[in-house]
Amino acid sequence: MQKKIVKVGNIECGTDELFLISGPCVIEDEKIMMTTAEKLKEVSERLKIKIIYKSSFLKDNRSSLKYYDGPGLEKGMKILAKVKEQFGFPLLTDIHESYQAAPVAEVCDVLQIPAYLCMQSSLVTAAAKTGAVVNIKHGQFLAPDNMKHPLQKCIDSGNDKVILTERGYSFGYNDLIVDPRAFYHMNNLGYPVVFDITHCVRKYGIPSSDAKGGAREFLPVLSRAGVASGVDGVFIETHPDPANALCDAASQLNVNHLEEFMKPLIDLHHVEVKYRGKIVK
Repeated sequence: MQKKIVKVGNIECGTDELFLISGPCVIEDEKIMMTTAEKLKEVSERLKIKIIYKSSFLKDNRSSLKYYDGPGLEKGMKILAKVKEQFGFPLLTDIHESYQAAPVAEVCDVLQIPAYLCMQSSLVTAAAKTGAVVNIKHGQFLAPDNMKHPLQKCIDSGNDKVILTERGYSFGYNDLIVDPRAFYHMNNLGYPVVFDITHCVRKYGIPSSDAKGGAREFLPVLSRAGVASGVDGVFIETHPDPANALCDAASQLNVNHLEEFMKPLIDLHHVEVKYRGKIVK
């Protein structure tokens, strides 16, 4: 199937070229944001991979009001705008309410719909109507082929610049399970598909600051399975000091390890592209 090519800045998503979405889970102080961006720029240049910089101005689904949830819309957009100005990355961030769509679209290239909210019509349509690219994260509760419904809401709102992101299914208590069949179903919808690797190793219900709140040891095997399954991009949250990150400390990848982490994924992607469509069904 010929996929729609979705352009994000200078990145054409949905071609044979693997792209990366990366950055801290949530916007922290400016120094951490700039340090991460500087390292990502080095990785992009050395590995010849295009990167969309991601960080959230608000994490509205933290399990306790005691946990850091971000700097808020106004301050968050100022920091992201500075990252874009200095390093030239296209930007991605989440929105949680319809009123956030327009001001975020003034700064960011991609508006992300959180997994829990992927079926919220007012949120999805507000994002679509800005004209920005919309990244819809696959809800843990939704069969992958049913992602056609939020996709269609964007199209019906006049915007077909859509990316779909897989991040695992709810299974048992607090675990997420990645089923490679999801990549098949979502690829068949004809739009770029991304694999959110770091979120799928979170242990929900356990604070992300707790070492037991994530299973980082599974990142290599899951990432390779996803790339071999034919995704167009990978989503890897990175931080210069994950153990002390203010969100998802147990699952983010150290940005200083990202280059070596990505090398086998890029090689594997080249193999997948070479044999794409040649496998006997």
